[in-house]
Amino acid sequence: MKQFMVFLFFGSCFVGHAQYHFRGQVPVHPHHKVVYLSIVDNYRKSERIYADQIIQKAAVDTLGNFVFEGNHLATENNIYRIHIDNCNENLNGTNHFLKQCNSIQSVLFVANNNDSINLPLLRNNQALCEINSTNSKSGYLLAVESLKEAMILDFMDYTSKAGESLNYKKWFKTLQDFGRSCEEPLVELYIYNLLSNRANETHDYYLTDLASNPYYDDLGKRLIKEYPNTPLTLQYQKELKGDKSSFAAVKNTTYIFDFKWVLSISMLLIILVGLFLFRRKRHLQNNHPIQDLTAQETTIMHKIVEGKSNKEIASELYISVSTVKTHINNLYKKLGVSSRGDIKAMR
Repeated sequence: MKQFMVFLFFGSCFVGHAQYHFRGQVPVHPHHKVVYLSIVDNYRKSERIYADQIIQKAAVDTLGNFVFEGNHLATENNIYRIHIDNCNENLNGTNHFLKQCNSIQSVLFVANNNDSINLPLLRNNQALCEINSTNSKSGYLLAVESLKEAMILDFMDYTSKAGESLNYKKWFKTLQDFGRSCEEPLVELYIYNLLSNRANETHDYYLTDLASNPYYDDLGKRLIKEYPNTPLTLQYQKELKGDKSSFAAVKNTTYIFDFKWVLSISMLLIILVGLFLFRRKRHLQNNHPIQDLTAQETTIMHKIVEGKSNKEIASELYISVSTVKTHINNLYKKLGVSSRGDIKAMR
């Protein structure tokens, strides 16, 4: 009986013990009375606060300290967010999530039900900017934010099209390599959302990159291995398939469209050139009838059509080369042409 009571005592202690422990400190502020903990179960909703992601809220004490603890989180890693804002708790708290608050501060991190995390208040009174965790992967999303800021500065320095293209190539590779090195597909999903988001300038380059870069299929394999049949993995697979199909359809349509235009323009040019040559020949024939030529000029014209040179014509007609040139100049004026080729074209 005594052994049973000891077992019951330790068992109850174990059940009541909080398995996760997220604590931190925020600046003392009249509005900083509550801190919120969210789970980001959709990587497309990682950029702002959503009410349906809130899973817990904690009161802030007089020194700005807060604590989240319990044992109801998943045992596998997920992306979580802790945030504060300057809204008060009226209207059932709806102001917090409808972009009506100023100075929202938040931090995203990777964690699970067994982690202890500390978010200290820095000396410059900045909150939610540093993560100390028992989970080595918790701080990777903060590192991605630092890379994102560096990328933005890079694009601001080089605004030309050539510079933009080089920057896209550089930063896609930099972010993808970093994500892969983290050995945490959730971090890669966060990066993927940044690069593939239709609202971002990176989306067009993403579609081009998707067509030739095996990274995206490899990420799908890593997700299946680490998080099989989870909503995030299924979401990624569905989106990737849709983007590939859309890109293929646009590419084929563009190719057909371009080919038709090239063919049409080529045919039009051929027709226009043909009409020009025909009208030119008719113009030459109608406005400068050969009957207006002298006998000698007519003879020289026939020699030119036969391909004879000035020297050959002079020899056959027993006249000087300069006389031949004079006759040819008169031919040009009367026929309205400027070359021997034009004369040949009239015949």
